[in-house]
Amino acid sequence: MGFILLPLLLVMWLAFFRQEIPSFPPEGYSLKWFAEIPGNRAFTSGFLLSLQVSIAATAIGLLLAVPASMALVRSRLPLRGVLNTLLLLPLVVPGVVLGAAFYVGELELEMATEWPLLGSTIGLVIAHTLVVIPWAVRLITASLGTLNPTIEEAARNLGATPLTTFRRITLPAIRPGLVAGALFGFVTSFGNLEASLFLVGPGQTTLPIAILQYLAWKIDPTVAAVSLLQILVIGIAMLVTDRFVKLSQVV
Repeated sequence: MGFILLPLLLVMWLAFFRQEIPSFPPEGYSLKWFAEIPGNRAFTSGFLLSLQVSIAATAIGLLLAVPASMALVRSRLPLRGVLNTLLLLPLVVPGVVLGAAFYVGELELEMATEWPLLGSTIGLVIAHTLVVIPWAVRLITASLGTLNPTIEEAARNLGATPLTTFRRITLPAIRPGLVAGALFGFVTSFGNLEASLFLVGPGQTTLPIAILQYLAWKIDPTVAAVSLLQILVIGIAMLVTDRFVKLSQVV
C-alpha cells in the first residue's frame, strides 16, 4: 500500500512548494499555484469537456451494461463466455492500442456514413462509452450473481410482469453494482488520455490532455495542484458513494 500511495503523496506535497522549479528540500510552502488554475483557460475548458463527456459516457454505458449483464447472468446464451470476454476486452488492451482502434473505427464509420465523428464531442462520447462499459458490466454482473433468481421467479409467479419484477426486485438488488459501475466508469473516463488524444478536434482539449500539453512547456507545481484537486474530487465521491452504497459488496 505504501508503494502504491507514495506517488500520490509526493504529488500532494509538491502542490504546496513555493518555488517555481521543484527542488528538494523545498524553499517554503504556498497556495499560489491553486490560484493559478482558474486563470488557465486550457485547464478550465478541459475540465468542463472532460466532465460533460464523462457524465454522458457513464449514463449511456450504464444503459447498455444493464441488459448486457442480465443476458450474461440470466440467459442461456451459447457464447456467454465469448461475449463476456469481448465486453471486458477494453480493460486489458493497452490504452494506446485502444485509442488507435477507436480512431480507425470512427474513421471507417465516418467514411461509410458521412457522419462527422472525428474531432466531435459525439465521437469522443462514443469512445469513452466503450471504456465505461467493461467496468459497469463487471460490477453489475457481480451484483446480479448475489441475487437469488428464485426471488424474481416468485414475483413473476405472483403476477408481476417482467418490467415490474425488474423495477421492484432486480433493480434495488443491483443498486450497489450500478453505483460502483457508475463511479469507476466516470473516474476512468474522466482520466482517460490515450483515447482522447486520438479523437479530440481542433480547439478541443480534455483535462488530461491539458495537463500533458502544460508539461511540454513548463514544469511547476501548478500541474501538481490540478492533480491534487482531481484526487480530492475522486476521493470525496468514493467516500460519499460508500456512505450510501457499500462498495465492498461488489468491489
